[in-house]
Amino acid sequence: MKKVIKILLITLFFISCGEDGTIGLVAYGDLKGKVVAKDGFVPLENVKVILSPTNNTVFTDVEGNFIFLGVEAKEYSVQAAKEGYLDQYEGVTVSKDVEVNVVLEMEISTALNKPPSKPNLIAPEDGVEGLLNEVEFSWGAIDVDEDELTYTIEIRNDFNNDVISITDIKEKSYTVSGLKYGAKYFWTVAVTDAIHTEVISSIRSFTIQEDPANRYFYVKNEGGNNVIYSSSFNPANLEVFNTVQLTNAGLNSWRPRKNNVSNLIAFLRIDNNKAHIYTMKTNGDAVKKVTSTIPVAGFNLNEMDFAWSADGNKLLYPSFGSLYAINKDGTGLQKIYETTDGSLITECDWSSDGTKIAIKTNNANGYNGAILILDVNGVVLNTVISNVKGALGGLNFSASGNLLLFTRDISNHQATSYRQLDTRIFLYNFTDMSFKDVSEGEKNNGTNDLDARFSPSEADVIFVNTSNDGISQKNISKTNLSGNIERVVLFANATMPDWE
Repeated sequence: MKKVIKILLITLFFISCGEDGTIGLVAYGDLKGKVVAKDGFVPLENVKVILSPTNNTVFTDVEGNFIFLGVEAKEYSVQAAKEGYLDQYEGVTVSKDVEVNVVLEMEISTALNKPPSKPNLIAPEDGVEGLLNEVEFSWGAIDVDEDELTYTIEIRNDFNNDVISITDIKEKSYTVSGLKYGAKYFWTVAVTDAIHTEVISSIRSFTIQEDPANRYFYVKNEGGNNVIYSSSFNPANLEVFNTVQLTNAGLNSWRPRKNNVSNLIAFLRIDNNKAHIYTMKTNGDAVKKVTSTIPVAGFNLNEMDFAWSADGNKLLYPSFGSLYAINKDGTGLQKIYETTDGSLITECDWSSDGTKIAIKTNNANGYNGAILILDVNGVVLNTVISNVKGALGGLNFSASGNLLLFTRDISNHQATSYRQLDTRIFLYNFTDMSFKDVSEGEKNNGTNDLDARFSPSEADVIFVNTSNDGISQKNISKTNLSGNIERVVLFANATMPDWE
């Protein structure tokens, strides 16, 4: 009987231990918790929660909650792990008969990452002036975490609200071309490591040189309008460089004529359905209208030409049958000459010494042409050519005034379309009154040489060559007056050259 009682007592002891969270001498409890994002305290789902040292693992639900049931009462380390976040650890103690709760706040994996340094602008130096219109920008930036950095350059100016923005630059330098001559620019660099917000540099400024220093001026037709350009040409490699658009493509502008003394370019532009003379700087700025009451007018505006005085103070231009001189500021309009037979004046040129004026006259169809030489008072000194069939054009005095370039269609063809079939360049010598065919032996059959001008050295002639079909591409070429150098194409698909 005593033995039975002893067994019952032992059984009751173990039952009582199970009822208060212990098994034998070991106590157990529950561990509950929640995982949230440190920024905003938003619950994080599907976070892996590891209990050490047991390595038991559970995952959080949509509310970020987790639970470990029936764990031994003692100290534990709770680890929360999720891709894109830094692992988070919390120490907890599980106690008998006590529900333990823990909250783990997780930071994104880049939380300890440092932003890059503020970009240090290296070149161009702040406030520098007279730069070419192609500028290399360079800068520096440091990222202590060695993240890949991406840069953005923003360039503003002092003449309009346009912003040049170059993005996704991986290097610490970048070259920008085609900047406006005479303009002041302001630039900044922004850097990002794709983790933090952009870090922006201080602002620097620089100024582009005012004069492009180009010596060639010409016209291209774009979208139905004539647009004036300037360029330089390297005869060593036959390359065109530093091309600058001088006039707005939305305005019809043509026949550029530069004067080196005034350093201005005069040109024709349509205003209120009439052609007028304008001037501008060599960078296209400071456009000013010269003529007003009497426009440039004649049988064909594309054939009309005008001339500077050598000192750059006056301009000479035709209007129907009259020849006028006007100051470059639009004052002092004066009639120099008027035809007596009803002929129209289409072109003119003024000798460098200011004593002679060449004009080309023609009828309303462009034919029955003549080239006359006048003095500054409008007195006819002599006739270079007259009573010939076909088109005449392209007047240009040599620097000495002893030679005159012009073009003539020797085919004698005349048509209402003003089509020319075999137009050649001629050189007239005032001393012996002789004519030289500059195009002979060089010009391809079926083409025309037009708009001839002396080079600054007068060793060469610049001109337009094109097929006589009247619709093919026109190219600006040059040839040597001595005839020992082959023709060279300078500017393709271009017309109305000037070389100063």
